Amino acid sequence: MITPVEPAVRADGRYSISQTCAVLGIHRNTLRRYTESGMIKCGFRRETYRKFYLGREIIRFWRATF
Repeated sequence: MITPVEPAVRADGRYSISQTCAVLGIHRNTLRRYTESGMIKCGFRRETYRKFYLGREIIRFWRATF
């Protein structure tokens, strides 16, 4: 279940999968399902092709669920 407290993230910050899961209070598999279904959007780092989530996207997603 997603945390009832709005995540304290910077709107222009980039957050890893584990950081995003921690602020939302969800498991990484749940985040993967939300990403695959299009509920939350991620970006990819050019050098490592790792996923990241922008702070404004995390906040938008959190507000859309409540």
